[in-house]
Amino acid sequence: MFGVKKSSSLHMSDTVTQTFKSSAFREVDMKDYRNIGIMAHIDAGKTTTTERILYYTGKSYKIGEVHEGGATMDWMEQEKERGITITSAATTCAWRDHRINIIDTPGHVDFTLEVERSLRVLDGAVAVFDGVAGVEPQSETVWRQADKYGVPRMCFLNKMDRTGANFYFCVDTIIELLGATPAVLQLPIGSEEDFAGVIDLVTMEAILWRGEDLGASFDVIPLAECDDPQVDDELKAKAAEWHEKLIELAVEQDEDVLMEYLEGVEPDIPTIKKLIRKGTLALDFVPVLTGTAFKNKGVQPLLDAVIDYMPSPLEVAAIKGILPDDESETVRESSDEEPFSALAFKIATDPFVGTITFTRVYSGVLESGTTVFNSVKGKNERIGRMLQMHANDRTDIKTAVAGDIIAICGLKETTTGETLCEKSEAVILEKMDFPEPVIKVSVEPKTKADQQKMGDALAKLAAEDPSFRFSRDEETGQTVIEGMGELHLEIICDRMQREYDVECDIGAPQVSYFVNFGSRFICALKDHFVFLLFCVGRLPRSYHPAC
Repeated sequence: MFGVKKSSSLHMSDTVTQTFKSSAFREVDMKDYRNIGIMAHIDAGKTTTTERILYYTGKSYKIGEVHEGGATMDWMEQEKERGITITSAATTCAWRDHRINIIDTPGHVDFTLEVERSLRVLDGAVAVFDGVAGVEPQSETVWRQADKYGVPRMCFLNKMDRTGANFYFCVDTIIELLGATPAVLQLPIGSEEDFAGVIDLVTMEAILWRGEDLGASFDVIPLAECDDPQVDDELKAKAAEWHEKLIELAVEQDEDVLMEYLEGVEPDIPTIKKLIRKGTLALDFVPVLTGTAFKNKGVQPLLDAVIDYMPSPLEVAAIKGILPDDESETVRESSDEEPFSALAFKIATDPFVGTITFTRVYSGVLESGTTVFNSVKGKNERIGRMLQMHANDRTDIKTAVAGDIIAICGLKETTTGETLCEKSEAVILEKMDFPEPVIKVSVEPKTKADQQKMGDALAKLAAEDPSFRFSRDEETGQTVIEGMGELHLEIICDRMQREYDVECDIGAPQVSYFVNFGSRFICALKDHFVFLLFCVGRLPRSYHPAC
């Protein structure tokens, strides 16, 4: 009745063969890498989607829920308490013999820099949208950031089980608000509380989740043979209509296939997937999928789409840079055979291992115990421990190859946006742009004994976050901190208390004033004293009188 039943594997990572291909150090061929980010407006369900990805790929053996404070990727205490992502978290998993490096990014506007520096080192992205609201303000912001770096992306219309969810409205907002061309790959089966699965418009199959096994298994049924009550004739007709739209969009990627299609020959499924991949990588359109991550429906097809349509490091443009000697432009191809080059994109402080530098390896091979060159500062750095991160958990590794996203412990000179490379083949990779702070407040320690501790804590937090700054106002004696919003600075102060045991008071910065001399004044000498007759005004300290 229901055709062939297929089950997704919870332990796909077990099937990754440890073969050595491109170099003696490589375990997975570079064409089988996918470096992606998950980006969205706050509360669109991006961390919930990531948690399901980790579960179905076998990286996690239980599902962590955001609302319960148990999400693996939201590991900070502040994230667990607020139910939001504050800092980007990296992890690695496997699906269909591919290695997927994932960075889960924040959705709150105050932490936009976290998205920016993640997109800078990623090859692709999944944009998650709320099935009720569609494109929201922060969705537009992160979309523009992806445009800035030319990152291919796909869309996942989430929360289709919510009251008011409307798939077709969401597709319209992608067109109207993002100016993107959607390549709709799926249609929902049912809506709101009756959402049961999706129709795959590439294969023309119905995918239905029915079991009580947390979405691990599902039925895949040829659409023509499906007699499920929710897959009625009206939905089948709509699927045929959207299938035709998808084919017409895809065949534009190949002139020969287009001519055959105009003559009445529809391309086969492998050709359709190849054309969708080509258009996605060329940024001509964005694949659109749907589901409900919280109800465990639609995540496995999303993983399949990441493999089928997102680029490997070999399929994105070679990283550009300049030579330190003459500032001439150069490129580094994604290859183990190229000289080593990597970009540090995030600094974090770990209470157990100290400073951790998150790094994307673009070319060559990096081994622990070697010395590399920071080409921005002209300093050597010793590579000690190297880690593969899973949120705040870590696994020691000895070697990293082109395409890897790793963490390096104990770098003393390197900060966000700087390049590590071979000294004999030095290069400075494209730098990262950091936004200017938009808000400032004053902070004072509750006790004078904490003054030095507060200064040390602020220095460490500023090293982690380039959008956070602090300074000492010599006129007022206040310490002023600057950031991207109230929540940003609230988190900074909370971290000072929790991680560095420094309690502080927050207030508005004081403004110092200068006396403004009038344009005319009289100096008279009498008994060796100078008398000044002037007009008195009160102006901010940034005023510098011309007289």
